[in-house]
Amino acid sequence: MRRLPAHLPLPAPLLPLLAALLALAASLYAVPAAHAADNGEWSVEPTASGPGRRPYFYLSADPGTTLNDSVTVTNKTTVPMTFLLYAADAHNTPRDGGFAVRTREERQRGVGAWAEPDRTRVTVPARSSVTVPYTLTVPEDAEPGDHPGALVALDERVAPGAGGAVGVGIRRAVGARVHLRVNGPAVPALAVEDVRYSPDTPLVPGTGDSSALISYTLHNRGNVTLNPKVALRAEGLFGRTLLARDLTGVPGELLPRQKIRLTASWAGAPQLDWGEVTLTASAGDARGSGAVSFLAVPWLVTAVLAAAGAGALLWLRARRRAAREG
Repeated sequence: MRRLPAHLPLPAPLLPLLAALLALAASLYAVPAAHAADNGEWSVEPTASGPGRRPYFYLSADPGTTLNDSVTVTNKTTVPMTFLLYAADAHNTPRDGGFAVRTREERQRGVGAWAEPDRTRVTVPARSSVTVPYTLTVPEDAEPGDHPGALVALDERVAPGAGGAVGVGIRRAVGARVHLRVNGPAVPALAVEDVRYSPDTPLVPGTGDSSALISYTLHNRGNVTLNPKVALRAEGLFGRTLLARDLTGVPGELLPRQKIRLTASWAGAPQLDWGEVTLTASAGDARGSGAVSFLAVPWLVTAVLAAAGAGALLWLRARRRAAREG
């Protein structure tokens, strides 16, 4: 289970007091585990059918199909709680690629637009559960592939922000993930885009440590969720292998049509070399790569070369001038 931040505004009566947007924290499934999405005070999960519990909604449907299911919200506290219940599309966060959901105020295009709970506001008594049916209607023109989302129970209360600030508050939510696959051709496609190389080298070669920051965009261009792996390879002058390793920090799942910006550090990057960095991403049969060339030249060497070049140019001009005058 992963706790994920999002943002949404305070209710209208509190708008004049706003100093910033509220933070919405949603607890959602990161992996299929046999537990409800739970923050310790309330949980949201698919209503149990038969002897087993479903940790998340896994649905498969043809375009134009209507599905009926239900979600159970459990209040684990000793006082009644009121929640706003809504469906939301999922996305990868730009910062680290984590699983997150849209807020109620954002435009929904998939599960968030197609799923409709019977009630959008529900009060759950202390230490009790309430089950709410919902309907999910897949449009006739729905794109085949994965459409991830969640059914979210948002606490109506606004908790004070840090230090009890009035203008900033916290609203919390818990959501049970929805994995919807619309039947049709599955097209996995993965790309590595906009690779950049940013060196940090000492002024004088060999007098200090050097490093480099490699940034890149990982883009799921297909219509199914991918579990990507990224390998980094760096070659120097004459094809010498300088670095070859699998990268960490790559998200465990990259949702369809999502882009995320990631970075990788290279300790001991070359201080004086000319080469290329290549990033190769793979997920099943999907594969993509991107590369960037680099020229590692310390500032002092650059300055010396520039001064030498300028001196040579001045000497050549003076010689030509003397030749014309003679």
